[in-house]
Amino acid sequence: MIMAGLLRQAPRITLALLTVPVLAGLAGTVIPAFANDAKGIQALLQWPGLPRAAGISLVTGLGSAALSLAITLLPVASLWGTRAFAAVQHLLAPLLSVPHAAAALGLAFLIAPSGWIARVLSPWATGWTQPPDLLLLNDPFGLALTLGLVAKEVPFLFLMALAALPQTDAARRMQVAQSLGAGRVASFAVSVLPSLYRQLRLPFYAVLAYSMTAVEMAMILGPTRPYTLSAQVVIWMADPQLTGRATAAAGALVQVGLVLGALGLWHLAERLAKSALIGLAHRGMRGQGADGPANVIAALLGGLIGGGLVFGLAGLALWSFAGLWSFPDAVPASLNLNTWTRAAPDLAQTATLTLGIAALATLLALALVLACLEAEHRFDLVPGAGALWVLYLPLLVPQVAFLPGVQVAALRAGMAGHWLAVAAAHLVFVLPYLFLSLAPAYRAWDRRIAVAGAALGATPARVFWHLRLPMLLRPVLTASAVGLAVSVGQYLPTLLVGGGRVETLTTEAVALASGGNRRLIGAYALLQMLLPALGFACALLLPAWAFRHRRGMAVAA
Repeated sequence: MIMAGLLRQAPRITLALLTVPVLAGLAGTVIPAFANDAKGIQALLQWPGLPRAAGISLVTGLGSAALSLAITLLPVASLWGTRAFAAVQHLLAPLLSVPHAAAALGLAFLIAPSGWIARVLSPWATGWTQPPDLLLLNDPFGLALTLGLVAKEVPFLFLMALAALPQTDAARRMQVAQSLGAGRVASFAVSVLPSLYRQLRLPFYAVLAYSMTAVEMAMILGPTRPYTLSAQVVIWMADPQLTGRATAAAGALVQVGLVLGALGLWHLAERLAKSALIGLAHRGMRGQGADGPANVIAALLGGLIGGGLVFGLAGLALWSFAGLWSFPDAVPASLNLNTWTRAAPDLAQTATLTLGIAALATLLALALVLACLEAEHRFDLVPGAGALWVLYLPLLVPQVAFLPGVQVAALRAGMAGHWLAVAAAHLVFVLPYLFLSLAPAYRAWDRRIAVAGAALGATPARVFWHLRLPMLLRPVLTASAVGLAVSVGQYLPTLLVGGGRVETLTTEAVALASGGNRRLIGAYALLQMLLPALGFACALLLPAWAFRHRRGMAVAA
């Protein structure tokens, strides 16, 4: 009875773990901003870079989020159900596990004046024998940052769309629309897109909020004079004399206002797009001539996003083994293990700590998610729309707005700088992604199996441990791999809650990005990619091994 009571309370406990840190952190940020006669706000308003930093954050955030959504929907509309769509899916899906910092570093190594693209094209196409003096990275308009955000967020939105498509009855709706003479893209836009976007709205809002407030990608790819507002807030937070903390708190509040303003603008755009779509439908939009160009553009964009990330990450890996690599050589003159040998002790220590934090955060999140889903099943609980908004709360509220407050709370509790505090901070971000990954498969499990088990005398707990969990082994491990990847990629929670004393692969890679040692950067970034890849490999191989003598279970898992 005690365990059943705890299980029934699991959803409330989980929602509290998501809301309390965010709300308490926001309170811890608001108070310093208005303390001492609001000196922090006054200092912020006197900073000459505020208008440009806020403008860059708004433009890059809205632009990258809108482009990511468009690039996601176009292949779904024009290629869904075709071999080309399967190829795009297989190319983009694995890229979800790539941490943001690694993706940014890979892109930087690709498009920099001395990057791989310039090397491949030189000197035969460009005439360059030295790296050109071009501001391709850290450009003042945030173009490189926008490109990096798009490349990283498209795989996430694409997988969210794949998860939502079965709930839209897309095949039947498109068949009906096409039978009335509409083209494939027009059929999708009129009959499927409204219901699909309704389920993509919250994931898109999370992408928009992150794109406007990303710190690690902004520091690697974004402008520096001034930085984006979120990156500047972190710089103020790191002021050793603590004089910038009030200004940082005020900047974080402005960042929250910018995100709310962007969400309001996007909501207005949604209403305009809805009216336009209804108008096109009333006018009998057919759009059959758009299918051919849309197919080509969709395949090209999917290939560019996936190929750009793959080649960028391959460049990182190659640099970590490179010997002499002079410009404009396309490949190194030699390969060696010197970088790995010299950095092995630090790499091993940092990787072990990164994996330990990620494993603990993922295991705690998995236990909470399984408890919530099992309580939902046993007690016929129906999660409302409010619960879904709470689930997305840590993803919608800018990290720079509430993590400084969490840092202050950790300091007062004497936990700042401890890896357990960092793991607890990671839990807040791992839990939503793990829930979103596991919930569809858990809810789709055939309940008749539980009824059959109960008819044979099995208790609900026995059904869970011996029937449901083994049959859902692959989804559970896949969701855990997603959680592991999210934790490995966390930068700001580690930096602030860890107080600079907890060094993970991500924090070290971002710190090294400001230097010029590409070989060491490549080693840290490659290891940062390998840890999530190892998690996904286990998710694929362990079920196959566990059920190697049970063909039906191997297929089901």
